[in-house]
Amino acid sequence: MSSTQAMPAQEQPLLSVRDLRTWFELRQWGFLRVGSVRAVDGVSLQLRSGEAVAFVGESGCGKSSLAKTLLGLHRPTEGEVVFDGRNLSELDGKGLKAYRAEVGYVQQDPYGALPPFMDVNRLLQEPLIVHGVKDRAKREQRVRRVLQEVRLTPPEEYLDKFPHQLSGGQQQRVVIARALMLEPRMIIADEPVSMLDASVRVEILNLLRSIQEKHQLTLAFITHDLSTVRHFAERIFVMYAGRIVEQAPVEDLLDHPQHPYTQALLAALSDPDAENALHQRPIPEGEPPSLIDPPPGCRFHPRCPHAMKGICDVDDPPDFEPRPAHYSACWLHR
Repeated sequence: MSSTQAMPAQEQPLLSVRDLRTWFELRQWGFLRVGSVRAVDGVSLQLRSGEAVAFVGESGCGKSSLAKTLLGLHRPTEGEVVFDGRNLSELDGKGLKAYRAEVGYVQQDPYGALPPFMDVNRLLQEPLIVHGVKDRAKREQRVRRVLQEVRLTPPEEYLDKFPHQLSGGQQQRVVIARALMLEPRMIIADEPVSMLDASVRVEILNLLRSIQEKHQLTLAFITHDLSTVRHFAERIFVMYAGRIVEQAPVEDLLDHPQHPYTQALLAALSDPDAENALHQRPIPEGEPPSLIDPPPGCRFHPRCPHAMKGICDVDDPPDFEPRPAHYSACWLHR
């Protein structure tokens, strides 16, 4: 799905992705190529400076592969990732290092993301050391300031602690602090609360949102849980089988979903109203398609209750705009 509609001059995107494909080769006996996993397969989007967006979809839809491609950890098979006028594919090692200083990363598993042999002080100084900040006093001052920002106060209580001495929520705050150390312009948070207790999730989400608003960061929040994004993101991108199938402002998408897959995601959400539990909501059967051999046409058509033979199973749907600034890749809107 393309989402590269023109923006006014004052709203030129910070990040522009054009027809991005990230495929992973499958080999037999180490040398015989037998196919590719099409983890990201034709994604186009634009992110403005200072906005918070969410990428949602089932596990295996390509969200994390897209995130790691945007971080420069995966090299695109085709297409472009352009950050503030710089094409990532054209950057050398020095250029990629400079780019990664501008893009922070918050991982899903905080304990797995933190080296167990480093204390918090060393963990947070490490990015500054790698990027050439030699003044120890400046590094320590920055560490204390960021710990206060992620609400680990007083900082002196945490500097000498190791990851195993922290709770899950405290570990994730350290991960967020590390992402902030180099004063990035964008942060990518990949399922940042899925490993945390429910009581801590709202605190971490509110913390990320307040940091994003304070520093006017571009924040890309990756999740499979639509219920967490209403009060967090400004726009939502819905992914399915390596592609973006719908995007819109958050309230419009949640209140007026246009793609059958988005409607299925919303129907699968738990409902706190006990009376509604008596009424079974239609949820498409089946599993997401193989990313090695995806179906022709619309990739959702084998599960879609509205699929039309001869159209949905033959041709890829283009972008339609059924509502203002609301885009859906579905033939129902032709």
